[in-house]
Amino acid sequence: MPKEKVDIALREAKAHGCRNVLALRGDPPAGQEAWEAVEGGFIHGIDLVRHIRKNYGDYFDIAVPGFPQFQLLPPAERDLEMKYLKEKIDAGVDFIFTQMFYDVEIFIDWVKAVRAAGITIPIVPGIAPIQTWNGFMRATSLAKTVIPQFFMDALEPHRNDDEKVRAIGTKLVADMCRRILKEDLGILGLHFYTMNLEKATKMLLEELNLVPRVETLKPLPWRQSLTPNRRQETIRPIFWANRTKSYISRTENWDEYPNGRFGDSRSPAYGELDGYGVWFKQSVRIISNMLLDLSLNHFQKEDAIKLWGYPTSFSDISSLFARFCKKQLAALPWSDQAPSSETAVISSQLAQMNDLGFLTINSQPAVNGARSDDKVHGWGPSNGYVYQKAYLEFFVNSALLDLLLKYIERDSNITYYVINSRGDLKTNTHSDGPNAVTWGVFPGKEIVQPTIDEAYELGQQWAQIYDEDSPSRKLISDFMETSSLVNVVHNDFQDLEAIFKPFFLAGEEYRALNATSPIVNGIIEH
Repeated sequence: MPKEKVDIALREAKAHGCRNVLALRGDPPAGQEAWEAVEGGFIHGIDLVRHIRKNYGDYFDIAVPGFPQFQLLPPAERDLEMKYLKEKIDAGVDFIFTQMFYDVEIFIDWVKAVRAAGITIPIVPGIAPIQTWNGFMRATSLAKTVIPQFFMDALEPHRNDDEKVRAIGTKLVADMCRRILKEDLGILGLHFYTMNLEKATKMLLEELNLVPRVETLKPLPWRQSLTPNRRQETIRPIFWANRTKSYISRTENWDEYPNGRFGDSRSPAYGELDGYGVWFKQSVRIISNMLLDLSLNHFQKEDAIKLWGYPTSFSDISSLFARFCKKQLAALPWSDQAPSSETAVISSQLAQMNDLGFLTINSQPAVNGARSDDKVHGWGPSNGYVYQKAYLEFFVNSALLDLLLKYIERDSNITYYVINSRGDLKTNTHSDGPNAVTWGVFPGKEIVQPTIDEAYELGQQWAQIYDEDSPSRKLISDFMETSSLVNVVHNDFQDLEAIFKPFFLAGEEYRALNATSPIVNGIIEH
């Protein structure tokens, strides 16, 4: 951001009475590989600190990020980072916000090192409440956060019960906070990363006795609106449940329990979608909240090349996808963890699909009334039952897509959406309403349902880890430009194999046509 825009923001902040500024360099714009200073912009965080002090005196209180896990760096690198932090403090910083952490011993050692370096300003530890298992694993994986083993031992057995995970996580994080405040470190306050989800933070504050516990009775059969002019609403027409806007309104609290595939996938609480990971999803929302260090980008690039090598043909790419489905590959750009136990149920079918040219990035098998405590399919509170329609999301070239749709149209139970990189949409449904692909029935709870996410950006960012003129970059980029993203739902959740039949028929027909013609980027050349 140029200095002129920074000054506009600072003047606006001052005009509106804002007194606190977090000064950090930030991250590359979406789609850009490396951070680069714009012309007339700042290069380092210290440059921004100096600019604010020079032009605004002591009007603003300035904070900078602190990284407790720098204590784990090699001594020379650790000392250099401490030197940089001290220089920023001496330039006029008032306090330090830390990156989130869960290992309190690392934090305590880091604070002692900071004090030993002559830094005396307040340090505010960054505390991230644990919302759900998937959200917890996603955030810690992204930030490479050290997780104490006793955290994992307590949480992992309940990974499919978000309510239980949040209750246990609240106790664990509260104990960590108590330890921090008890130690002779001069810590006077805590900074909570809410991620726009207030419930877990409220539970944590109550556990720490920092706010009174309030028992709330549910006065109406729906969750009351948070919009001020609707807070007093006491009557709704009986058909409200069938209206899309009302649907959105009444599902806003599902954000609290995003385990599985229900809720708003844009929510920062979301964990894995059994396909989409966060390896390349370095959105401003996540990274600015986590104060993630830019050097992580380079580490991930090295890991990515080690995992996926240098694909030079479409068969190389499809082979990566098939190997992932068979658990022979640890991750893909759309998934930063190995396939779940649920995916393993259909792993052979998915591998066959990928071999035939359908590159799957998200999937779920059909489930007809599995118990909520089922080790493979279960989620949610105890004594419930979960249901799923078979669902597939994949990239495919236009020729193979045409063959697939021919077979799909023969099955009236299949719903599909096709979109290309330009945003052109094709579908066989005329409904404007949502199509629930996952739902659960739990004692005393409303039936809960589900979502979809973005995908093209991840593919292009995968391409960008390779050198600009390399064959791998061109191959992946061209495929992402020319392929369609398709999601298919089979609405008969009692037939476990029905969704795969059109794919195998289309794939085999396509393979027969390909017997004498070469394939480029998955497309037959005649």
